[in-house]
Amino acid sequence: MDKTYVINQNRPRAIHCSIADRSFHITNYIVLTIFLIIVLYPLIYVLSCSFSSAMAVISNRVWLWPVDITLDSYKAVFEHRLLMTGYGNALIYMAAGTCVNILLLLLCAYPLSRKDLPGRAFFTFYFIFTMFFNGGQIPNYILVNNLHMLNTRWALIIPFAFSAYNMIIVRTYFSSNIPGELLEAAQIDGCSDIKFFAGVVIPLSKPVIAVMVLFHSIGHWNGYMRALLYLNNSELYPLQLVLRDILFLANMPEEVLAQMGDSKLEEMTNVMELLKYAVIVVGSLPVLILYPFIQKYFVKGIMIGSVKG
Repeated sequence: MDKTYVINQNRPRAIHCSIADRSFHITNYIVLTIFLIIVLYPLIYVLSCSFSSAMAVISNRVWLWPVDITLDSYKAVFEHRLLMTGYGNALIYMAAGTCVNILLLLLCAYPLSRKDLPGRAFFTFYFIFTMFFNGGQIPNYILVNNLHMLNTRWALIIPFAFSAYNMIIVRTYFSSNIPGELLEAAQIDGCSDIKFFAGVVIPLSKPVIAVMVLFHSIGHWNGYMRALLYLNNSELYPLQLVLRDILFLANMPEEVLAQMGDSKLEEMTNVMELLKYAVIVVGSLPVLILYPFIQKYFVKGIMIGSVKG
């Protein structure tokens, strides 16, 4: 009687690794663990300091976990008027600036990805030229001044609303992932270029859009130099500029500190120590909240331009 043997294709097969492969994997895990500790420990330390008392931080008693747990640092942060103003301004600059950046990127990158665009080579060269040659800081300042945008919110949104480098990345994505046959089929069905762009190109471009949103959002959130150059009104300062002022106060010259009374100096020192670490945590929250929502697109978008099999 014949016997029939059925092989379960779904059953996992054991993979036998050589000693060299095992050594390689163990070395990788050890190196990656070391790098993880190097990156993670400062974050844990800052978080622990933000929940510790000022005296514990000053006396270097905080090593890994919070000591004398207290919320005084966060209370001081949210009671600081300029801090909350700067936090709100930074959110405004990040939201408005990112929306303008993404709109200009998409409107420029898609036409340049179309091979039937008249003058495509000239416009591409024009944008690439600006990546290597620009007027410099002083001409930029004069331009912003002549546009009457100094000491206004527009100074942090309009003058640097377009990135030629990011536009090249988005254009490459469109050229590689939006086939011409799809456009031809849409045109046969009577679809206009605007409808094709809004109804087909944008939904298919979520990975690269998510990456650009992340890049520009972090750029606006961490923006410091432009605000320092173009803003004089403290009510318009973003968070990073407010943090600069706080750190400046925390590192005042000894001549100034010597003129203060002991009680006032001690109180000011405690407040500064409370603020520094709590502000780092509070200032990092928007980016930490934003990243998990676009993390699944990040790997796809960042691999633009890689070799395809």
